[in-house]
Amino acid sequence: MVAYDETSDEDFVVFRDIRPASNHHYLVIPKIHIPNPKQLNQSHIPLVEKLISIGQQVLTEKKGDIDDTSYGFHWPPFNSISHLHLHVISPASSMSWFQRVIFRPNSFWFVTAEWLISRLKAMEMTPCRM
Repeated sequence: MVAYDETSDEDFVVFRDIRPASNHHYLVIPKIHIPNPKQLNQSHIPLVEKLISIGQQVLTEKKGDIDDTSYGFHWPPFNSISHLHLHVISPASSMSWFQRVIFRPNSFWFVTAEWLISRLKAMEMTPCRM
């Protein structure tokens, strides 16, 4: 198993997590710097959707189980890296008890991509003031 199986394009980079929680555990990272998911707003919904799409594409290429996958973000202050990154974990059902705690959906420290998109959709767009 390769520790750093990296793929990238001009806008995103994908590589295996250094401490994988399952057979397929990838980080999908935008090259534009965004510190964490709390910094996102409604205008970032297409970015989050693209991160998910890339994760699904990588899982398909690597023969991961799309139907047993967790897509999510560590929620500040429970993030170790100050750069937005999506965790793609498959099969999610094979995570150990400890990993299930770390990647527990919609907890204080980890939120699903679906939850984040719902949160962003509920935000009001605030007009720029000049």
